[in-house]
Amino acid sequence: MKKSALSVAEATVQPLRPVAGVAAAAANAEEGGGPRFMANASPGFTDWLAAQRCSLAVSTYQAGKLFFFGVKPDGNLWVFNRTIGKCQGLSVHNSSLWVSADSQIIRFGDAVAGTQTAEQGPDALYMPRTVYYTGDVDAHDMAVAGDGRLVFANTLFSCLAAVSAERSFDVVWKPSFISQLAPEDRCHLNGLALREGAPSCVSILAASDTREGWREQRRDGGRIIDVRSGDTLCEGLSMPHSPRYHGGMLWLHNSGTGEFGYVERPSGRFRPVAFCPGYLRGLSFLDGFAAVGLSKPRASKTLSGLALDAELERRKQPAQCGVRIIDLQSGEAVHWLTIEGVVEELYDVAILPGRVRPAMMGPSTPEARRMIVV
Repeated sequence: MKKSALSVAEATVQPLRPVAGVAAAAANAEEGGGPRFMANASPGFTDWLAAQRCSLAVSTYQAGKLFFFGVKPDGNLWVFNRTIGKCQGLSVHNSSLWVSADSQIIRFGDAVAGTQTAEQGPDALYMPRTVYYTGDVDAHDMAVAGDGRLVFANTLFSCLAAVSAERSFDVVWKPSFISQLAPEDRCHLNGLALREGAPSCVSILAASDTREGWREQRRDGGRIIDVRSGDTLCEGLSMPHSPRYHGGMLWLHNSGTGEFGYVERPSGRFRPVAFCPGYLRGLSFLDGFAAVGLSKPRASKTLSGLALDAELERRKQPAQCGVRIIDLQSGEAVHWLTIEGVVEELYDVAILPGRVRPAMMGPSTPEARRMIVV
């Protein structure tokens, strides 16, 4: 089995010649004596990434980190990280990677796209190109619509919003039961799916119109709502996340039960495809595979007492943090990546096609000030 034990110290990128500087944890142990971060990959994980010519971007608001997982020239696991406070939603669009970060939404552009091979160093270098200051609206899922605008789940204000050059955000849509736009997280609108370039549906944790009213209905109050008609496409869900259209089907996580599946049409029933040992958030597709994010449930009132707890106990299986690659035909997890240490919760997972070993310059790093792309 190939393993990579790494510290969460900042990776370093040199101007005009980007290289990864993430050191082994054995040489950079914390004062407590052990590594703060460890990523363990299944035997075929890096082979799968290499064969598909892709890598993964993974966000964790808990640790304020954005991780890239790819393949080194020797076939071992490549890990690169950047500190981005409260990073949650991710969106890949052409050569851009959008990231929600605390009170901002940032577009990173690949400065070396198509000009540098993985044998020379990182084959992608994401640099900050555009920053929208939204305020702390708790932005979750994001996607670039057909008109080029970035649309996101504005969870605090219970609506879909778009970035704006003049305002904190432009309201795109809100559920009909939300009587007023207020910073109250009334229904915990968290997920967004595009279809034919337009917002198609959202996931909510409950149809509540009171401040954080969704918390009392978290076991079975979740819904998927059609944006165009306002109709409920699927209900009775437990804390649903990450709705996505792929192959003509609507996929999502029923996070409170640990199940990944799809919405059957026209019945509107949720059909589980795979159980994963963790609280599911983050979903990305590549052909017949899905990359699914898992988190360890927090010991809190919000995430305790869900059906997931009972199912893990029944299976005698501990909750995990990491990513699973699921074959959509068989429902089997064909590859996996587990994360241990300081990182226990993930939010989003994005597949980066055509990029095997990506790196990034943070918005406020000295390298970003010295790197000039013409």
